[in-house]
Amino acid sequence: MALPRLRTVVLVSGAALLTRRALKRRIARSPLWPLPALPEPISGHSKRRATAVRKLLITGRTEAAEGVVQLRLEGPGLPPWSPGAHLDLVLPSGLVRQYSLCGDPEDTGAYTVATRLVTDGRGGSREVHEQLQEGLEVEVRGPRNRFPLTEAPGYVFVVGGIGITPVLPMLRALATSGAEWRLLYGGRSRASMPFLEEIEKLGADGDRVTVVAQDEAGHPDVAGALADLAPGTAVYCCGPEPLMAAATAGLPEGCTLHLERFSAATGGAAGSGGGSEAFEVELRRSGRTVPVAAGQSVLAAVRAELPHVAYSCEQGFCGTCQQRVLEGEIDHRDELLTDDERGDSMLICVSRCRGGRLVLDL
Repeated sequence: MALPRLRTVVLVSGAALLTRRALKRRIARSPLWPLPALPEPISGHSKRRATAVRKLLITGRTEAAEGVVQLRLEGPGLPPWSPGAHLDLVLPSGLVRQYSLCGDPEDTGAYTVATRLVTDGRGGSREVHEQLQEGLEVEVRGPRNRFPLTEAPGYVFVVGGIGITPVLPMLRALATSGAEWRLLYGGRSRASMPFLEEIEKLGADGDRVTVVAQDEAGHPDVAGALADLAPGTAVYCCGPEPLMAAATAGLPEGCTLHLERFSAATGGAAGSGGGSEAFEVELRRSGRTVPVAAGQSVLAAVRAELPHVAYSCEQGFCGTCQQRVLEGEIDHRDELLTDDERGDSMLICVSRCRGGRLVLDL
């Protein structure tokens, strides 16, 4: 009995050795053969995006203002971040929402975010307020920064309400560096304006901060705040759409404008009508082709095949669904991508195809 078993072992081992040698020779001739489909396809877009999911513990929950909850999220080995960055929170329901980091970048063991309850919103803020309690774990992705603090001879910030969250770390950094800056901060009431006490302390030297509570003084004078700015001044604006429009309209020549949107622009490109013909999308890494019907988003068509593709706003301003495009002409309808990014990527929640076919790196 032992001899036949030995013979079998020798034959199997010899066959395995010959197979390995043949495979090595095949790979040497073509290192990319075979190219297997990934179990969970990964987009090949820019490596600047930090997409790894990690679980963080909610170790603090406070009220930053009326209707505003601030969360402290702790965990080991957190990636560094810079003022203006935001974090993707994966909520218990599966919704993904973006919240600006408003803590201290030097606090390497935790992230801090704050969100206002929007009673007539799409449910994300309500879920944060009602379900995210101290002691629970929450999944996050990021951080990412599409609103960075650039070098400039001077800065003016125009902020409304919860729009202060990405700006607060910028103000701290500028106050420490001694740079020239001013802030126009508006809100419905002083009680509803997050971090107001700290901000007034930061601007106590030199009357840098102007606070305008709507219930006391009406709407802030954006045009006045931007009048007679020195060339090269960087203007940062974050808040409701009318505030963003006023800052855009009032920007002096020679100054730069940096916008951070929490919602799609009214009348903007995102989701614009027209040009909604059907086409098809090839998912190159997955080896599948999906039809996109007229009026259907690329995101909806793709997620029918690949349910784990990330998305959030579905309005073209958050960037969560950005994917690399390998072939085809893109009909960009987003509010976010730079000219460079538009060359080879798209936001699949709103953008479409100019023609009959797109190829995505999915």
